[in-house]
Amino acid sequence: MAKAYEQIADKLREAIRAGQLAPGDRLPAETDLVQQHRRSLPTVREALRLLQDEGLIEKQHGRGNFVRRPRTPVLRTNLRHQWEKDRACEPEQLRQQTGATEHDTGLQVNELVFQAHYGDAKADKSLADDFGVPEGSALVERTYRTRYAVETAPFALVSSYLVRDMVAENPDLLDETKEPWPGGTQNQLRTIGIELDRIEERVNARPPTPEEAEELELPPGTSVILLRKISYDTQDRAVEISDVTLPGDRTEMLFTTPLERW
Repeated sequence: MAKAYEQIADKLREAIRAGQLAPGDRLPAETDLVQQHRRSLPTVREALRLLQDEGLIEKQHGRGNFVRRPRTPVLRTNLRHQWEKDRACEPEQLRQQTGATEHDTGLQVNELVFQAHYGDAKADKSLADDFGVPEGSALVERTYRTRYAVETAPFALVSSYLVRDMVAENPDLLDETKEPWPGGTQNQLRTIGIELDRIEERVNARPPTPEEAEELELPPGTSVILLRKISYDTQDRAVEISDVTLPGDRTEMLFTTPLERW
């Protein structure tokens, strides 16, 4: 037989799935649930915790418990890289009309909020090995956050790295006020004569740090997907590295590999 808190959670879950409680609706106050179900406050709170762990509700400090609004899903496919390369050569007017996030979400440019911050960094061992440069080499670190305007959580946490000496000939590439750059990183590299030949992506997953869980607004128990993207040019140099932290509850990754005929 189900425990008392599970019975309460079942009834609330059914109400949410039936649409009686819609996304954004506030649940009855805990004291009202105590009276309604004739159970103790700790039992009611255990039921609410269970629904929070399932990602169905969220607790807003000082306001109560609310049915969680579904976040905008993101479909990230490796075909995006050729799309970005083709777009990098388009006239600026066309490049300004859309970007990778719009491509992955189906949203429009005017529906997005974008933030960028540039800073100086030195290559740690991992970045130095992947770039093929000495440890401690000067890098440009670029952090990006993009979100749907009606939501508060970004789609991903992105840190992108460039070797400073490689890109310094175009001062605009060191200027965060130039973001979002029409045509993205591939067009930025094109301005200094760099053409990408291939992109390598490494993917793994782990539990989020408390800071990641808070910024991405993750339900308890949700993992993050870690992606390291390394872009190589036609001279086989690693020219850009991105570390991307993706929320596991709303990101789908699709890899398509064309196969040559026998």
